[in-house]
Amino acid sequence: MNDNIIVTRLLVVALALVMFGVGLSLSRQDFTRLLKHPKAVAIALALQIIFLPLACYGLIVGLNVPQLFAVGMMLLAASPGGISANLFSHLFGGNVAMNISLTAINTVLSIVTLPLISNWAINTFAKTGQVVPLQTGKVVEVIVIVLVPVLIGMWVRSWKPGFAARSEKPMKIFSAVVLAVVAIGALVKEWQALTTSFASVGPAVVAFNVLSLLAGYYLSRVAGLDKPISTAISYEIGIHNSTLAIFIALAVLNNFQLALPAAIYSVSMYVTATLFGLLVLRRR
Repeated sequence: MNDNIIVTRLLVVALALVMFGVGLSLSRQDFTRLLKHPKAVAIALALQIIFLPLACYGLIVGLNVPQLFAVGMMLLAASPGGISANLFSHLFGGNVAMNISLTAINTVLSIVTLPLISNWAINTFAKTGQVVPLQTGKVVEVIVIVLVPVLIGMWVRSWKPGFAARSEKPMKIFSAVVLAVVAIGALVKEWQALTTSFASVGPAVVAFNVLSLLAGYYLSRVAGLDKPISTAISYEIGIHNSTLAIFIALAVLNNFQLALPAAIYSVSMYVTATLFGLLVLRRR
């Protein structure tokens, strides 16, 4: 069997399991809790849906990022917050309940926003036909692989809350391992391509990560939100689900170059998120 087919299938299974783990940590109360913080939710969603794509586009243009990497970066910007956001928020004093709630709503919204932003990026940056835009069938595929496991996880939590509670921590560890394996696997498999192209996209990826973290925190503080909620928003929009972006690039769009920004991001974000927490949050 072709190696790429095997990798793609493993990626599909891994992403589905990660999304199932997200579902195990969610309940209907996570959605209703958002009603108690309308201002925080409005700011977080505005940053996720409007600010991040615009900021990413500005970096792409300003740093003259090559076309295919530009599409890959927009895929990353359109991806919702990752599970690691909850961990970092917990470590640095964020409102983890808000993180969980925002992850829930962002994951659902990404089913609509991710295909829209992805197709816009493909039509804007990859006009030469290197990448075929997401068709209806592919969008349905993404919905099935992302939303269905989340719903199953939520159902398991409501049916077997004890099992869900016991499984939540192991699933988070598993998700972090999956993220690392996917990223390292992609880097090792195409190490030469990565080293050749890092100068073209690496600085833009790191700059996007840092900008997302800083904007999430300081714009929330300027808007009058308290430090724990601002920290939660910062990590929610600053730590993306890069596994999802890699999945879209490899399994849906079948283009490794599109996955490189997310692969770089999935490694560098651990460094930037930790430094951000140490230098900005704990110092205060």
